[in-house]
Amino acid sequence: MTRAGIAAAPGARDVATAVNALRARGLRLSSARRVLLEVLYGAERPISAEEIAAGGDRLPPSDLASVYRNLERLEELGLVRHVHLGHGPGRYLPTSSDWEFVVCDGCGAFVAVDPERLERARDAVLEATGYEARFAHFPVVGTCAACRDLVAGARES
Repeated sequence: MTRAGIAAAPGARDVATAVNALRARGLRLSSARRVLLEVLYGAERPISAEEIAAGGDRLPPSDLASVYRNLERLEELGLVRHVHLGHGPGRYLPTSSDWEFVVCDGCGAFVAVDPERLERARDAVLEATGYEARFAHFPVVGTCAACRDLVAGARES
């Protein structure tokens, strides 16, 4: 298993490159693995194993246990990573995505953030603790503007 936020190998930018990486490592491309890659690379956000198993709008559903086995194997190979975005299941995305995340602990909304935008936060954590922070596996958690407005409105009532 890969360590949180650290890929075993550079990720593939698209399905064809991921397929080539699998074959180069002597692995076969099963139909279940192909569906998983199609859904994962076609998603515009991190998605859960359940969403992958559902197949999306254009692909057939897959067995959930098979999806988890394939995700674990692809993660070991450095093609997939998982993130924890609040409560609920982990979500998956290609390792070629360098997104880091901010998640609302009120409503669960999350935003993908370019890592450069969180550089000052990383610097502050390093200065305060000596640790180099990464927000790719576990996000920065806070309260979004909509939830802050709800709380403020409730206080005024």
